[in-house]
Amino acid sequence: MRGPAERGARVVAARLIFRGALVAACLLAGGGCALAPASRFARPEFAAGTVSPRAARNAEIFDRVWRLVAERHHDPSLGGLDWTSAGRRHGPAAVAASDDEALYRELNGMLEPLKDSHTRAVSPVRAAERRASTRARTGFAMERLEGRWVVNEVLPGSPAEVAGMRPGWIVVAREGKPLGEEIDFRPTAGEAAAWEFLDEQDRPVRVAPVARELATAPRREERMLAGGIPLLRFDEFNGPARRWLSERLKARADAPAVVIDLRWNSGGETFSLGIIIGEFFRQAVDCGVFVTRAGTSAVKSSWQWGSARYAGRVVVLIDRGTASAAEIFAAVLQDHGRATVLGRPTAGAVLASWFYELPDGGQLQLSREDYLAPKGRRLEGMGVGPDLAVPRTLADLRAGRDPDIEAAILLLAGSPWPGFRKSDSSPP
Repeated sequence: MRGPAERGARVVAARLIFRGALVAACLLAGGGCALAPASRFARPEFAAGTVSPRAARNAEIFDRVWRLVAERHHDPSLGGLDWTSAGRRHGPAAVAASDDEALYRELNGMLEPLKDSHTRAVSPVRAAERRASTRARTGFAMERLEGRWVVNEVLPGSPAEVAGMRPGWIVVAREGKPLGEEIDFRPTAGEAAAWEFLDEQDRPVRVAPVARELATAPRREERMLAGGIPLLRFDEFNGPARRWLSERLKARADAPAVVIDLRWNSGGETFSLGIIIGEFFRQAVDCGVFVTRAGTSAVKSSWQWGSARYAGRVVVLIDRGTASAAEIFAAVLQDHGRATVLGRPTAGAVLASWFYELPDGGQLQLSREDYLAPKGRRLEGMGVGPDLAVPRTLADLRAGRDPDIEAAILLLAGSPWPGFRKSDSSPP
């Protein structure tokens, strides 16, 4: 969940640097430095030729990231992490990094022990991709299913579709290496990585789609289900999505129910979140509490500006791909008894964050506020449990079935479905 970028994020009144980075700079300069026992230090103006421009820039970036976390992270104790020691460990390697990949690997290595879903360093290349809503892709998505990585979506017209890939294929290896439980790789344009799969009949298949620039803009989709029930899918809480959703709800005001599909929704703006929640209520409602670094709590309410005030029944579809603002939406409607939440537990990535510009064009995403749902639940690390749990199987995916949608249709029709069970993690 993202808050507004601070206008003064690029301006630093005093150039300060953490001890670890300064030590590295001194070592690179070939001399010794005597340091006072403090957590921040003024950055010296390096004499011409004593330190490479790359090292000086790395030091400035490292300094900015370290200080922003120290001064503005939502948890002043940083979960008990010794931030000074973390800087000492990572500062020298960060300053000595020979390229952006090495620098941002070191920065994120320092940030990882925070175990914070919304704090990360974004390299200049990835920051530019984020701004442009495009990047090199092969055009397929995966999910962890029954202990294996499985293709769950193939984009129309993408290199993956051209190569013949299909949902339900089991991922065996990439470039000859099996995938671990966590994956983090991005192709470059023109790259043709070799992928090994098992197809729908478990036959081995090897393809090497050539990655190319594809749009990453969030999608919006309306489908009509049985009984005249619209299913509305949107992948991000932003201005276009809130305007589109309001229009669709007003156009479908007479529909007896609506299904909101958030299974691919990774979150978005708190401003849009408040307005979108308001579309489903006749008056403003409690949207939970945001807790600042200082411990102050601010109760947020929905906005009713131009609200559709949709009055029909609501079903919300969730899974592990549902994150951040999308989790808050599900929790608020769940806590107010306004919707039946159906599917599988969400990601548990629920903090309010800001993006800060870094000197090289990269960004630091930093969580500034914690969140508690209307009934007091903390969602970070926990997620939202469905009211009715629906299992998802490899067999369903390979058969082209969507058990979540099937279950939603049966639920709204008042028909029993053998796969339903009350979720243990849903609120009473």
